[in-house]
Amino acid sequence: MVAGAALSDDLTDTQWLVQLEDIGEEEGYFSPLGDHHAAVFVDRSQEVLFVSFETLAGARSVSETGLPLGFDVCESRGWSHLTLLAMKETWYRSPFVYGYFDRLVDEGFFEDFDKVIFYGAGMCGYAAAAFSVVAPGATVIAVSPQATLARELTEWDSRFEGTRRMDFTSRYGFAPDMLEAAEAAYIIYDPDEVEDAMHAALFRGPNIFKHRYRRGRSGAIDSDLRTMGLISRLCEVAVNGYLSPVQVARNMRARRRHMPYLRALLARVIAEDRPFLTALLCRAVLADRPIPRFRHHLEAAEARLKEQGRALPGQSAEAGSNVG
Repeated sequence: MVAGAALSDDLTDTQWLVQLEDIGEEEGYFSPLGDHHAAVFVDRSQEVLFVSFETLAGARSVSETGLPLGFDVCESRGWSHLTLLAMKETWYRSPFVYGYFDRLVDEGFFEDFDKVIFYGAGMCGYAAAAFSVVAPGATVIAVSPQATLARELTEWDSRFEGTRRMDFTSRYGFAPDMLEAAEAAYIIYDPDEVEDAMHAALFRGPNIFKHRYRRGRSGAIDSDLRTMGLISRLCEVAVNGYLSPVQVARNMRARRRHMPYLRALLARVIAEDRPFLTALLCRAVLADRPIPRFRHHLEAAEARLKEQGRALPGQSAEAGSNVG
């Protein structure tokens, strides 16, 4: 059923959940967790379990198949996958979710797998870190996760008005503490997004590694990683026992050819009025492929530099662009 499966964009959310439930019941199980969450498990091998946290809207809009991320990452590899869905922005702060993970622990569910990987972005990155404590020795990949939204600790983060009455002090509350039992946790974030960088600073420990990804917004980084196939790649490296900060950095080099990332980077250096960096970026891109937008901005940046009596490496201040 799952092989080659796709869920139509034309489905309502209710219809989509019904079809996902059918897949879950046929391939593993589907379990509602109160009114605002659900879990779908697809049982494949006991070698790997990929646990992802997603919102319903995100799961439907990001994947080309209209299915949660686990289907894209795991089905071709024969891995088992467990998706925790949130119907709205809950940060998974629900007794139903706590109880579900309690049951899995009591049943020894996670002990059945050789390798467990948790993934999430933003709110879901918070959950991936917080609930990873149920599977000691797991690998965690979290994109721009919040550490907590407890007001007394994060009064500087005013982005999420609806969380002011949420309880982040009870079970699974402070995500960095929940990573103590993880084999390794990789926090990927944009240091130029102030609140995300401040949350990242709260994640500390010998098994926590941070990777800077200048892109803006957790959703954009997550989309890049999915489009470039990097989530799958990082998981494969982790399963083979070779994932490290160096390997994360090496795999992230793929973004140098990822046009959405390059366009966002170009927009950023232009907005910051940095003609030297703009010219270097455009020259590097044009050396790989001819793109009119980058050619235009290279010429404009070089003209600015010439006015300032400056030049790029290997070019005199009097010379113009020699890009053909």
